[in-house]
Amino acid sequence: MFSGFDEWDIETAPGVALHGRSGGEGPAVLLLHGHPRTHATWYRVAPALAEQGYFVVCPDMRGYGSSSKPEPDDEHLVYCDRAMAGDFAALMSALGREAFAVVGHDRGAYAAFRTAMDHPERVSALAVCDGVPIVETLERADAAFAAAWWHWFFLGASPHAERVITADPLAWYRLDEAAMGADNHAYTSAAVTDPRTVRAMVEDYRAGLAVDPRHDAADREAGRRVRAPVLAMWSSRDDTGRRYGDPGAIWETWCEQQVRRAVVDSGHHMAEEAPGQVTTALAAFLAAVLAK
Repeated sequence: MFSGFDEWDIETAPGVALHGRSGGEGPAVLLLHGHPRTHATWYRVAPALAEQGYFVVCPDMRGYGSSSKPEPDDEHLVYCDRAMAGDFAALMSALGREAFAVVGHDRGAYAAFRTAMDHPERVSALAVCDGVPIVETLERADAAFAAAWWHWFFLGASPHAERVITADPLAWYRLDEAAMGADNHAYTSAAVTDPRTVRAMVEDYRAGLAVDPRHDAADREAGRRVRAPVLAMWSSRDDTGRRYGDPGAIWETWCEQQVRRAVVDSGHHMAEEAPGQVTTALAAFLAAVLAK
């Protein structure tokens, strides 16, 4: 995977180092994965973007993959999106890039959004894939959402989540090698069979039901919005479009600029299922909003 990319472990906070890869030359683009994936989910998209003239950075988020898994705290601040946004700002500084575009999928979309909100002077563009701000998701949650996305509440609220998952993590996550690719599958399987990774991913969801929506709500109350150009992208065979109609319209209430839209013909894990479409949509967006 990631031919020609450098592999590294970079300290981003006391006791926290992110593992990942970077490659290419040009404007910087940070790619953030979702749950329970790792940076390896971008193994076909990242090199393609690098070939089109971008410096592409793919980390394992805090707690995921081979990145550090610090001890959780009672308030779930250690694994909140604000802490992760701080990691990404420090990571990009360590790589010598003060300005960067950030792309996030699934849980990574929340972290990407928080990065743009907390570090507006650093983020040149934001792309969010398969999601809306977490406070918007929770405010719209109903019985149908709870039935379809029950794992949100099991992971985020149950004291039994770690014990249940670690009993048989591969059965729980049902990672599909044929869909993921052998190397991506092997790397991600090794991560999710580590109980420390499971604990960290559960803490991500606990923060998502506690501190993360509070941070969103505080920004909304203060009138803070994303300054950078924004692309909202979602999968046609996932339920983001069905649930929210036009997710871009929700994002526009959080953004200073008109939000661009892209729909990918795939299921939820779009970077693995439709990497060509994802690359094309991202490259078109980045070319339109970033100066080379």
